[in-house]
Amino acid sequence: MTIFTKIINGEIPSYRIAESEKFYAFLDIFPLQKGHVLVVPKCEVDKIFDVPDHFLNELMQFAKPIAKAIEQSFPCNRVSMLTVGLEVPHAHVHLIPINTAEDINFANPKLQLTTEEFQQIQELIVSKLAK
Repeated sequence: MTIFTKIINGEIPSYRIAESEKFYAFLDIFPLQKGHVLVVPKCEVDKIFDVPDHFLNELMQFAKPIAKAIEQSFPCNRVSMLTVGLEVPHAHVHLIPINTAEDINFANPKLQLTTEEFQQIQELIVSKLAK
């Protein structure tokens, strides 16, 4: 069982952004930028292109309003979508607000945010989703 499955199952706390029958979105606790969200299929599959085809289409549909909410929540040129997949053997995409390509460099130091900052970011993005 991966750490993402434990998060989805509520065994590990997370800052949930959105959830459906098939997907779960939550704040990355080691973010590159404020508003960095992970979108994870609930089916435990290691590689993104091993996820069943119909899930890939639905993943994009699930992620799109979240990306729009991130874009409305943080000043950015766009929201980038990345699939790295080396840290956790469970398919996932990163949604990251960016202004330059350097903003998505995983070699950069990760932000150190407080619980209060994570909660504020969570509330802000979720509030934009509700509209």
